[in-house]
Amino acid sequence: MKNSPETLWLENQICFPLYAVSRMVTKLYTPLLEKLDITYPQYLVLLVLWEKDERSVSEISELLHLETNTLTPLLKRMESKELIRRQRSKEDERRVEITLASKGRALQQEATCIPETIVNQFQDASLGLEEVLQLKQTLGTLMGVLKDSD
Repeated sequence: MKNSPETLWLENQICFPLYAVSRMVTKLYTPLLEKLDITYPQYLVLLVLWEKDERSVSEISELLHLETNTLTPLLKRMESKELIRRQRSKEDERRVEITLASKGRALQQEATCIPETIVNQFQDASLGLEEVLQLKQTLGTLMGVLKDSD
């Protein structure tokens, strides 16, 4: 099959199932996040800050694999919703520090059920918890490989 027309068939692409599953998974999060009045990208920022409050924009950018010019408008919207605070570093004016506001901190308790709810939706008779966790590990490895090749 190498260098044949079949290599260009959709079913032979690794990118398509990754793309489709990513969209489907994000869609699973939507009703859960709507209850919290946040978007999926805002949820990702909050996850990073719930793990460790006070991070720089560049640190969040690196952790989420987002360019800072994509992240900045997102952070501004989150600040206007009073989920976070943005403040220039006193040591380095170029550095912007992001911290949780009380509203963003309070959402953490409401969001604790989300991961289990999502994992439970992944499982069925043909896919158990072990396979879901193995998939997560494999995807993490793939992210590392692709990041290293940047």
